[in-house]
Amino acid sequence: MTTTTSVRSPIVTALQGLMRSNDIVMALSLVLLVGMLLIPLPAFLVDLAVALSIAISVGIVLMTMFIKQPMEFSVFPTVLLLVTLFRLGINVSVSRLILLSGEAGQIITTFGNLIVGGNYVVGVVIFLILMIIQFVVINSGAGRVAEVAARFTLDAMPGKQMAIDADLNAGLIDETQARQRRKSIESEADFYGAMDGASKFVKGDAIAAIIIMLVNIIGGFVIGVLQRGMPLTAALQTYVLLTIGAGLAVQVPSLLVSAAAGLIVTRSTSETSLGTEVSTQISNFNVLAVGAGVVALMMLVPGLPKLPFAFVSLGLGVGAFFVNREQASATAIEEAASLPALRPSEPETPEQMLEMVVVDPIELEIGYSLIPIIDEDNQDNLLRRITSIRRQLMSELGLILPVVRIRDNLRLPPQSYRIKIRGQEVALNEIMLDRLLAIPGSDIEEPLSGVPTSEPAFGLPAIWISTAEQNQAELKGYTVVTPLSVLCTHLTEVVRGHASDLLSRQLVQEMLNQLRQRNPASVEGVVPEMLNLGEVQGVLRNLLRERVPIRDLSGILEVLANNASMTRDPHILAEAVRQSMANTISSQYKDEANTLHVFTLAPQLEATLRTSLVSSEGSPGFQIDSTLAQRILVKTGEQMEALAQLGHIPILICPRELRLAFRRLVEQSLPNLIFMAFSEVGQGIKVKAHGIVKLD
Repeated sequence: MTTTTSVRSPIVTALQGLMRSNDIVMALSLVLLVGMLLIPLPAFLVDLAVALSIAISVGIVLMTMFIKQPMEFSVFPTVLLLVTLFRLGINVSVSRLILLSGEAGQIITTFGNLIVGGNYVVGVVIFLILMIIQFVVINSGAGRVAEVAARFTLDAMPGKQMAIDADLNAGLIDETQARQRRKSIESEADFYGAMDGASKFVKGDAIAAIIIMLVNIIGGFVIGVLQRGMPLTAALQTYVLLTIGAGLAVQVPSLLVSAAAGLIVTRSTSETSLGTEVSTQISNFNVLAVGAGVVALMMLVPGLPKLPFAFVSLGLGVGAFFVNREQASATAIEEAASLPALRPSEPETPEQMLEMVVVDPIELEIGYSLIPIIDEDNQDNLLRRITSIRRQLMSELGLILPVVRIRDNLRLPPQSYRIKIRGQEVALNEIMLDRLLAIPGSDIEEPLSGVPTSEPAFGLPAIWISTAEQNQAELKGYTVVTPLSVLCTHLTEVVRGHASDLLSRQLVQEMLNQLRQRNPASVEGVVPEMLNLGEVQGVLRNLLRERVPIRDLSGILEVLANNASMTRDPHILAEAVRQSMANTISSQYKDEANTLHVFTLAPQLEATLRTSLVSSEGSPGFQIDSTLAQRILVKTGEQMEALAQLGHIPILICPRELRLAFRRLVEQSLPNLIFMAFSEVGQGIKVKAHGIVKLD
């Protein structure tokens, strides 16, 4: 029994390997293009090259029509150069074939006989007309557009770069997205600059085609008459007809490529193809209907043929009918969608219920009367204010505010808004868009008339006044703010108060990834080797809960790395981080005189608390009875109120070992009290005590 084994030839294997490399294929193609300029080609290969040139040109035109933006075909300038070089090679090969053998392949002969009817005079005229169209109309216009586009693109680059930097600083994009957008801008500038130069290739190709035609006619006439002894008429008929056929066969693809160049430089960025965009923008019922009427009236002019105008008028009328029907259908759909009765207020289908599994970190629901505040046509609207809030929070706390989901809620009163954090309502208030909020100062003697209310962010008494009373209110010492400012201030304070709830694991992971790219030594060996992601999140949340900024994430991780070997409790680790941020914490609350205004604990109370200090699950707390705890709360509240009446932020300063336990004791009843340790006072900052918490 004989077994035959098929062994692949090494040459075949090598060729297959070469064909898999795009760069090698491109290099071989360039070698073949250069070879066409030097090596004579038989008529069959010339026909193949001409057919390939036509196919490539048609493909380029179709490509420019179906792309949505010019940068999707960014290699067009290079392709244009290669195609131009290919046509020049065809021109040289055809010229050599015509002059040597008096033939140029079946395709060129057909062009010469069918398109110009075998009349070389007509052929010369048609050829010159095509050259004028390409050279004067298309190439000139496309070159000018490319030049202007390149100039404006370069002029707009600084503004675009600044916009990217602004979005990056606002937290709207990350460093990777910013780098991609900068690269896109550079590529766009390079593209239009290359297109400005590539248009010169097409212009030179047209000039070369005219020169080659004249050289072929003169050379063919000399060869036919002097070398082959042909009559003058026969020589002209043969060589001129072949030359014109060759010129048409080569210049028709050239005309298509020139048209493609014009299409791509005149395209603007859109989300649809050229055909869809053009048909959408010219589908105007009024234009089509009036055009149909005007063309129909042309049939009444004596002497004009009626049938062509009738066909055109009928076509425009049919187009107007279908456009009108489509617009009416779209209008009906929009009206149906805008009806409140058709809006599902509650999820009905399983798909809608599944969407409720993912809760937005922060939501803002508004009544229908407040919808104008989100109108993008207004220069000052809620969306722009949220961007400013995002910058402010990033600067103050180092927290990147997640996307604020804004919804209109028909169940709310018309002028009400509601703020939700992770699906739970945390604030509800009303504002009056047609009025201003006047907040009285400390020395107001004459009150204003208006609608009494309270400022939602800080609970201050306020009055809604008309816009006409603004100047009068300001003269009397009131602070006057717009309704949009009231809402945004309230939103900002709510976010500050719930910053720890908005710091998700995903956001912490993205912050660590960003830090790892810039400062890898700060992250490597800490997360997840020493502390896992949840523990780092717990530390950052504890800091944000007391409004300690977390911008210096690298410094925070260094402190965690130094203390993680002793404890992994997020509360204890947060206390260690606070010690390293003494200057930052003190700077938040000092006044213009570089002084902290505080109250302290009495020595007897400190001693009592030290003896009752216990550790519960690794975190400190006090083991005291409820009566003592209630007395401590009352006395602390009294000192807090006294300090606030002096115009200072209420701050309690105590020993480091008591700070966390004391905060846990009173934070539920006194959430606005700031707790500091003596060791958290920065260098050079003075401390002035205004009171003491004592039980006597």
